[in-house]
Amino acid sequence: MNMIPPNASLVKYDNPVLVSRNNDKKTPRARALKTSPAPPQQTGGPVPNPPGKQKLAPVDAKAAQQTDEILNSILPPREWTESGQLWVQQVSSTPATRLDVVNLQEELDRRLQQRQARETGICPVRRELYSQCFDELIRQVTINCAERGLLLLRVRDEIRMTIAAYQTLYESSVAFGMRKALQAEQGKSDMEKKIAELEQEKRKLERDVNELKVAAGRHHSTKEIKIGD
Repeated sequence: MNMIPPNASLVKYDNPVLVSRNNDKKTPRARALKTSPAPPQQTGGPVPNPPGKQKLAPVDAKAAQQTDEILNSILPPREWTESGQLWVQQVSSTPATRLDVVNLQEELDRRLQQRQARETGICPVRRELYSQCFDELIRQVTINCAERGLLLLRVRDEIRMTIAAYQTLYESSVAFGMRKALQAEQGKSDMEKKIAELEQEKRKLERDVNELKVAAGRHHSTKEIKIGD
């Protein structure tokens, strides 16, 4: 019985494999390395290969093993727990055909529309789906040429680091803008308070000027009366 992984991906994976159960005492690595028991050895000389079946050359087996190791290093196996059981799903090592590439493109477009990804601007959904699509292309290329796949891995990591740098720069600029906005709001409040104090001082000075004018007018009138007498 194969379990469905927790989240579907555009990357092609093999069927999930049960690694451990609740009552298992072995470690997950030991369970993963467990294979079918070998047939008992027969004595009495070497046994010839069955007719119609030929052994693979050791070079081919070694190359296939190296390809699997490179694939697992580029795209690590997925692990999740279901009802207390640990499941592992490794990336597929099956070569891709032209039809697989066409289906990948159609599936990408379908998921972009299904998850309502934005066509422009910053969109985590669109970024996630395109990242999965790029990983699947790396998987397909690595199977045919491991060196080309490793080079694409460097390109992928460089793109991710660049995006992470831009994201950090964006977040810091947003934080800087928020601080400046708060400072401007605080400065506006202080300026309004200072304006109110200056207007109050202005009104006080205007009252003082009016009082001085009135006092000066009274003094001038008193002086004219004395001269008239």
